Formats: sequence, C-alpha cells, structure tokens
Amino acid sequence: MSLSIVILAAGQGTRMKSSIPKVLHNISGKPMLFHTIDIAQQICNDITIVLHHQHKLIEDSINKHYDGIKFHIQNATEFPGTGGAIKGIRFNNDRVLILNGDMPLITKESLEALIDSSTDINMSVIEMNNPIGYGRVVIDNSIVKEIVEEKDCNTKQKSIKRVNAGIYTIKRDLLDRYIPLLNNNNIQKEYYLTDIIKMAVDDGKIVNPVYVKEEEFKGVNSKLDLAKAEEIMQKRIKESLMKNGVTMHLPDTIYIDIRAKIEGESIIESGVSIEGASHIISSHIKANSVVESAIIDSSTIGPLARIRPQSKIINSHIGNFVEIKKSTLNGVKAGHLSYIGDATIDKGSNIGAGVITCNYDGKAKYQTTIGKNVFIGSDSQLVAPLTIDDDVLIAAGTTLTKDISKGYLAISRTQLKVVKGFFYKFFK
Repeated sequence: MSLSIVILAAGQGTRMKSSIPKVLHNISGKPMLFHTIDIAQQICNDITIVLHHQHKLIEDSINKHYDGIKFHIQNATEFPGTGGAIKGIRFNNDRVLILNGDMPLITKESLEALIDSSTDINMSVIEMNNPIGYGRVVIDNSIVKEIVEEKDCNTKQKSIKRVNAGIYTIKRDLLDRYIPLLNNNNIQKEYYLTDIIKMAVDDGKIVNPVYVKEEEFKGVNSKLDLAKAEEIMQKRIKESLMKNGVTMHLPDTIYIDIRAKIEGESIIESGVSIEGASHIISSHIKANSVVESAIIDSSTIGPLARIRPQSKIINSHIGNFVEIKKSTLNGVKAGHLSYIGDATIDKGSNIGAGVITCNYDGKAKYQTTIGKNVFIGSDSQLVAPLTIDDDVLIAAGTTLTKDISKGYLAISRTQLKVVKGFFYKFFK
C-alpha cells in the first residue's frame, strides 16, 4: 500500500498561554511535534506538515533536525479549520494518514492498526467516561455514520461516550473529491475535516472505527496537558530502560531525556535528572545528581553532583557537590566540593576538596591539562591556561599560575602571623 502522511500543526495554541508555538513545547527533551515526526518516519517517508501560526519559526526548527519534510502553509484567513488545512495539498500516494502535531504520545503500533485496511476511511475512536470537549462519533452496526463537533451537538448526541481522536486514514481520491465541497456553515465558521465522514457515508462509503487508547491519542492543549503527557512519556522511557537491565530507585522521582542512552548494569538513584543526549554506560548515578549531554562510562557520580555538557567521565569517582563542565576525566577521583571546567585529567589523579579550575578571565575560556598521578590539595586554584605534568603534588591552598613539570611540588602560602591576646584587645 502506498501511503502519504500529513501532520496538522497550524493552530495558534492559545490555551498554552505562551509565545512559543504549541507544537514546539518540549516533552522529555524534544518538541512535541518532533515526537510525531519520529513515529511518522517509521511508517513512510512522504510527510507533509501543515503550518500557519509562527510557521517560519517551526519550519526552521524542523529543518535543523530533519531532511525531506515537506511544508504546506494554510490559508487560515479564508479557510480556517482542519478541513481548510488540507485544502490545496497534492498527495503522491493512494492513501493518506492524517495526524495531529499535538499528539506526541502516539505509537507506531497504533498507527499501523489505522492504516492496515482497504476500507475507504479508517478513523480513530476513543471511549471516554467524560467526553466533554470532543466531537462525538455516531456509530451504527459497527460503522461510523457521522461525527458531530461538541458545539454543534444536541442533547442526545452529547451523551455519546465515543469521541473522535482526530486521526484518519483516507483514500486520496476521496480527499480530492470532498475537500472542495466543505463549507463553514457551523457555529465556529470553520471548515471541518470531520464533515468528510458524513459526505462519505451519504455516498455509501465505508467508514471503519478503530478503537484506540486515550493515553496515546489525547491532545496536548495546555500546560496542564503538557505536564500529564510528560508523565506518560517518562513512564514509557523508564519502563523500557528497566526492562533492559537498568536499576532505578524510586523511578517516579527520576527524569530521563528521551535522547539519553543508558546501557549495561547501571544504577540510577532517586531524584536524578539525565538530560540531553547523555550516554550512561555501566555506571552508578547517585541521588539528586544532574547529568547534561555527557558521557559517563564505568563511573560513580554523586550524590548531588552536576555533570554539564560535553563532559566525558571514564572509570572515575565524582562525589557530592562536584561540578564538571566540558572536561574529560579518565581514572580520576574528585570526591567533593570542586569545580572542574575546560579540563583534561588523566589516570590516577586526585582532586581535593574545594579545588577550582579558574578557566574564565571575563573574556575567554582556557584549558587546564593535568597528567597522571597528580595530587591536588584542598582549596587550590588552578588558573588556566595551565599544564601540570605527571607525578606532581600541589599543596593545599595553592594558587597555581604557571605550568609544573614532572615530579615537582608546587606550594604557595603566605607566612602565618600570630598575635598574642588580640581577641581580648579587639572585644575589650
């Protein structure tokens, strides 16, 4: 079967109460529209996205991450509504799958059920206890007869529990025939795509209801919906990881970006946030630590540590209140209370408490390179650019401003002054 996909993403999303286009709001680290595109690409490569509100911003965002996506700009002034969104699109294939850009929880399996038929039209239907806000689906003898938008429903129709989930597979020739016949004679003064169903039924066409899960097909229209969708997406991500051998302590307290990878027998403790395209391999991330777009391999992190983007931690121990930024550590111990930025540190080196790489002079960032078996005492400041060779000792409290050669000790301390009886003199 030849298939085209169209994703409707033209709406203003006013209920979001945001200057950001609705479909670009993130769910688990990725814009909700991108979740839909990812699933669509698993089914076919002929994808058109319908845009209107802030279309240039959305189009530019999509083009940064995807190739081969086509765009159609809806004339929402003259032809508002879902029917108007399809008007003017020329599809290449025999059947068209119509998706919505604000349904980030759909799955490939559910969509395959919708396209797996030679019926004239397949449409998604949800059984809801509380159908308020949705178009009702009138079904007779297992065949759809009509969809009525809620604002146009009479009292009897409002009691129907079956609602339209807004996703359809339609033969292309039916779209070509019915789209030009749509009108806006309704309360909203919009061109409803759902009116095609009544036209098809009147012409003797078969409209097949495909019952789907509310969780997957519920739209995201507000910040509350966004939060609920995030919860569902997070549950899916974490369940998949745990089934593949990852241990999680209190998983409901953990956040994992959909772009992240966790492999091996890793342990993720409560309150951990793993963000961006992080890659965790056979490591233990302890409570309340944050990992942002970093690689952690065979290491322990935290508790209460922060690993910032472009960091790579291998065979190392990073303790509590340690922050690593854009640095590579291989076989290193940094137990507590340190900042390591723009640095490379080699095997066997130990970073004492309170050590800081002073990597920024107010204008530019500079590199610190630390070799093997280097011991850096507590409360030392390493002023970059700086190179410390192998087998070096840096005494506690040292402010290091020049390179240190192999085997040396570096120590920088002012002479201690002791004044007898000063306490009593000061406080009289």
